[in-house]
Amino acid sequence: MSKPLKLLLFPCLLSLAILLRCSTADVGTAAYYGPPYLPTVCYGRDPGQFPGSGLFAAAGEGIWDNGASCGRQYLVRCLSSATPNACIKNRVIQVRVVDQGTMLNSMPSRNGTTMVLSNAAFQMIASEAAQVINIEFTQV
Repeated sequence: MSKPLKLLLFPCLLSLAILLRCSTADVGTAAYYGPPYLPTVCYGRDPGQFPGSGLFAAAGEGIWDNGASCGRQYLVRCLSSATPNACIKNRVIQVRVVDQGTMLNSMPSRNGTTMVLSNAAFQMIASEAAQVINIEFTQV
């Protein structure tokens, strides 16, 4: 390999390593749901399970982890939606998992998503005109 080629290869590999290290988020989909929120699979009828901010979620089957997701917290950001301009750009919220998406007391806007966000949580990152959004999420 020639010396100029080696000199070009090093910065490319370094850049790739930095980019891969910073990519720790997962992607998925999110819907929303409204009251009644109680009881939940995780904490039953205890109203203290809900953060005062109203930012909570139900875990879809992909992250449910046989109930181990109860209490987990995630940073969530809207990436895109089929509904034009649905995402609120650069808005990241932190939600707490309190329920299982397939066992909700009210119907979600769409079944089979990675997360089902409370109405308040969904409205913080997207317009309710979108029934489902593509999200980026990271466990805190």
